[in-house]
Amino acid sequence: MPGTMTLSQLFEAPNLLFALLVCTGFCLLLFLGSKFLPGTPAQGARLPNGVTPSYTLNGFLMMILTLAGVSLLSMSTSWFSLAVIPRLFWQFFIAANVIAFVLTLVLYLQAKSRSSNIVKDLWYGADYNPTWWGVDLKLYAYRPSLIGLGLINLGFAAFQYQRYGHITLAMGLYQGMTLFYLLSTFQYEHGLLSMWDMIEEKFGFMLIWGDLVLVPFFYCIPAYFLVDYHEPLSPWLAAGLVGVYVLGFWMFRGTNAQKNRFKRNPNAPIWGKRPEAIDGRLLVSGFWGLGRKLNYSGEILIYLSWTAMNRLNSPWPYLLPLWLACLLIHRAWRDDKRCSQKYGELWDRYCQRVKFRMIPFIY
Repeated sequence: MPGTMTLSQLFEAPNLLFALLVCTGFCLLLFLGSKFLPGTPAQGARLPNGVTPSYTLNGFLMMILTLAGVSLLSMSTSWFSLAVIPRLFWQFFIAANVIAFVLTLVLYLQAKSRSSNIVKDLWYGADYNPTWWGVDLKLYAYRPSLIGLGLINLGFAAFQYQRYGHITLAMGLYQGMTLFYLLSTFQYEHGLLSMWDMIEEKFGFMLIWGDLVLVPFFYCIPAYFLVDYHEPLSPWLAAGLVGVYVLGFWMFRGTNAQKNRFKRNPNAPIWGKRPEAIDGRLLVSGFWGLGRKLNYSGEILIYLSWTAMNRLNSPWPYLLPLWLACLLIHRAWRDDKRCSQKYGELWDRYCQRVKFRMIPFIY
């Protein structure tokens, strides 16, 4: 398997130093890109501390430039290959952890609103939206997280090609699905501004480690196991998994698009009809009339579709959709509690109208 090595090899100083320099340089380049690349200005939601933050949405351009730069280096030089990522996978993992711990400590020391509970301030964070040099760190953290995931995934494809001289159909479909998903995330980067962690959470180790370590090094697990799996993928199964992906993507992006469109223009048609909302505030048209969190259901289908490229090769890749399902089911429950506190009796009326959370007629 890629990245397999002895304990002594894992902690070899040159490899660890190389991984740390690469990870630090990567994060620094994306930080400079966040600062200087042009983007769309946007206002975030009002935070619990009363601040309404401003952002520059340039993640899509940053990812395109990163992919273009990596492609150019791969084609024009003999010394550069993304296959080095799987070969030194665990060294990069250790380096990312080091950066996450250091960033957590630095943010704690410079926090403006520390409490008397050091553990809580370190874990959850002391400030909602810390900024460095005018760059909002909470939004910035999505860039090394998601762009890093894309590069790690591509590294497994490069490793498979180096080892076997070809890319399997399963690996090719996996790469296409994940890259399209990541690019679309940055294309609709304004949608990140309405997410739970951007609005409600402070920025501490929990979010930092999740962005810099968990997402890039755990969400790539299907690609890890696809490298050495060469059982042919039948056209019918491939078409079926692509169909599940398209359905999940339609649900995931469609629900968020309907919500954002309704916020901008309450009269904008949804599925060809004038939208209906309870007291003009809670949308009950389109996806939002079928379930309260179908965007979560769609995202689970997306991850399940590309994980199933492994078929029954190993149970380990299925930890990813299982983890995501547990996370989003819990988040849907937390969202319900938060909305109940925010809207009161109006939310009760909404739940009577839209009875199901994530699976119509079931849950």
